[in-house]
Amino acid sequence: MTNTISILGSTGSIGRQTLDVAEQLGLCVAALTANSSVDRLEAQVRKFHPRLAVMTEEAAARDLAVRLKDTDTRVLGGFAALEEAAALPEADTVVTAVVGMVGLRPTLAAIGEKKRIALANKETLVCAGELVMDAAEKTGAEIIPVDSEHSAIFQCLQGCARRQEIKRLILTCSGGPFYGMNTVEAGRMTKADALKHPNWTMGPKITVDCATLMNKGLEVIEAMRLYRLPLEQVDVVVHRQSIVRSLVEFRDGAVLAQLGTPDMRLPIRYAMTYPERGENPADPLDLLSCPPLTFAPPDREVFPCLALAEEAAVRGGTACAVLNGANEEAVRLFLADRIGFYDIFHLTKKAIAALPAVEKPTLEEILEADQAAREIVSKEHFS
Repeated sequence: MTNTISILGSTGSIGRQTLDVAEQLGLCVAALTANSSVDRLEAQVRKFHPRLAVMTEEAAARDLAVRLKDTDTRVLGGFAALEEAAALPEADTVVTAVVGMVGLRPTLAAIGEKKRIALANKETLVCAGELVMDAAEKTGAEIIPVDSEHSAIFQCLQGCARRQEIKRLILTCSGGPFYGMNTVEAGRMTKADALKHPNWTMGPKITVDCATLMNKGLEVIEAMRLYRLPLEQVDVVVHRQSIVRSLVEFRDGAVLAQLGTPDMRLPIRYAMTYPERGENPADPLDLLSCPPLTFAPPDREVFPCLALAEEAAVRGGTACAVLNGANEEAVRLFLADRIGFYDIFHLTKKAIAALPAVEKPTLEEILEADQAAREIVSKEHFS
C-alpha cells in the first residue's frame, strides 16, 4: 500500500486523475512535475503541498518559483530535475505519467532507489524494456502498470505461479475513431477527426496513436517486455465497448478477463493500493445495463502502424526506440497540420528502414536511436 507519491506529469490527464485518487486515499504528495502548465501546477502545489515542484521548461520554472515564494515548496527547472523528483527518499511510489522518452531516465532513477513504479509511460518499456526490467529485478523495485490493458493483465495474473502457465495475452482495442473505414476514407481524416476517441478522454498524442492503432502496437511491445513473452503469445482484438480491458488465456483453456467502466482511476487506484484494493467512490460497472460485448480482429491494412510495431518488436534491439521516436515526431507534425494521416505510417517506416537495429543496446545507444529517428522524420518531411 502506497503512503507517499511523486507524480511525473501531474498536469496531464493521468496525473490529474492520480491526484484525484491520492486525495480519496489520503496519500501524501512529495513531488509534482509538469512541462509548461504553470497555472495548473501552481494550483496543484497549493492544494497538495509537495516538497518539490519541477517544470521542465526553464522559463516556466522561473515563473513558478516567483509565484510560489510564499510556500515551502522548492522549484527546479529542466529535464534533469525529473530524476531528482523520482528519487526523493520520502516517496515510496513514483507515478510516471509523462509522455515520451523523457520518462526513461527518471524511471531508471526511481528503480535505482527501489521505488514502486506506477508506470503510465509506455515508451519506457517500448524503447528500453529489457534494460528497465533487468534493473528492476536487480534492485527489487516493483513495476505496476497503469495502462488499463496492462493493469488488467497484471490483475488477471495474480495467483499465476509460473509464466509457463500463460498461453497468450489478449489486449483489447476500441478500434479508434476510424474503425470500419477503408484506406481511402481513413486517408481523408483530419486532426480534428483523429482526436475524437469513441470512449476515452486522453491527451492529443495518445489519442492520435489510438486512431492509427500505433498505441496498440506500442502496448504489444510493452506487454512482451513486461511479461517477457514472445510476439506469438501477445494478441490484439478490437472490442468497441472498452469494457473488457484485456484477457489472459492459460494453457489449460481457462480465460480470465478484467472488466470495468472506462475510467482510468480504477487502474491508478489499484497501482496505489496493490496488493490490496481500495474503496472506489465511482459507480461500478452495471452488467445489466452495459451493451453486448463484441470482439473482432484488427484491420492491419487500414491500420498498418500495428503491423509495423509488431515487426519492430520481432527485430528487437533499438528497432523499438526508432519506431517510437519516429512515430512521436510524425504525430507532432500531424498535430501541427503539416502531414496527413497515413504520412505518420510512411515516415515511421522510412526511419525504421534507414536505421539498423543495435542488439542489446546501452541506454546511450537507445537515446541515440531515438534522436536519429526523429531527425530522419523531420528531414523527410522537409525534403
